[in-house]
Amino acid sequence: MDFTKLQGAGNDFVLVETGDKTRDWSRLAGIICDRHFGVGADGLVLLLPSDRADFAMRMFNPDGSEAEACGNGLRCLIKYCAVKANWKPGEEERIFRIETMDDTRRAMVKRQDDSSLDIRVGMGMPVFSPERIPVKLENNDKVVDITSMLNYTVCIDNLELPLNMVSMGNPHAIYFTDGEVRGFPLHRVGPKVENHRIFPNRANFEVARPINRTEIEARVWERGAGETLACGTGACAIAVAARKHGFVDESVKIKLPGGELNVTWDGNGEVLLGGPAEIVFTGIWPDKEKQ
Repeated sequence: MDFTKLQGAGNDFVLVETGDKTRDWSRLAGIICDRHFGVGADGLVLLLPSDRADFAMRMFNPDGSEAEACGNGLRCLIKYCAVKANWKPGEEERIFRIETMDDTRRAMVKRQDDSSLDIRVGMGMPVFSPERIPVKLENNDKVVDITSMLNYTVCIDNLELPLNMVSMGNPHAIYFTDGEVRGFPLHRVGPKVENHRIFPNRANFEVARPINRTEIEARVWERGAGETLACGTGACAIAVAARKHGFVDESVKIKLPGGELNVTWDGNGEVLLGGPAEIVFTGIWPDKEKQ
């Protein structure tokens, strides 16, 4: 089975182009994403045909769970498609429409002077409704307005964490800190937030520190993957929550261990995500299950 390894700000994926929608891809994800016995990746991305868009995408985490949305995986998939596309002479910009588990997304690709690609993906509108994130509030807590979801405190290991909860197609819980994020005990706290009882579908957890009006440093614990070097939907969720608090302006750089992601949100419309996406290598997976 042919595959392509890609990465966006260190968030890496194995991409397989296929028409097979019935295979147990969840099982294969656990095998191929293993960093010791497989190719190694934060997720398995499938490029599939679509009846209502240019193509369709599915993404499976290393634990086999399927993600509703994946910003960096989507940008990597667009990179793969844009490189393979037949660009007309003089054509500098192209729009791709991608069917995802959550919605149909739109990606804008521009060819630069040095033949590199600038990829910006529309990630949809942020969602704050607890039913749609989803979040099950405790002790009959009532959501009076959006601020109820932007400072909901949970206690984990004697740490009081005011969580900012938002969905970018998948659930996120963001904790803003005044200290450097590298000192935060993410490996201890992350899995406990991910599996906290208020999140029926688990949640991604981000710890973030606003540096100034245009920069935020962050680390991410991804649902089903653990700590990753970057997370596209996580970067979007951080930027949205930070703007709601008045910490940042419309455009912000999210500085993650693997690199920087650029998020733009005007406070009302769609969130736009940009950043690096690179093909690392191609290979052939010894697909023993098909032999």
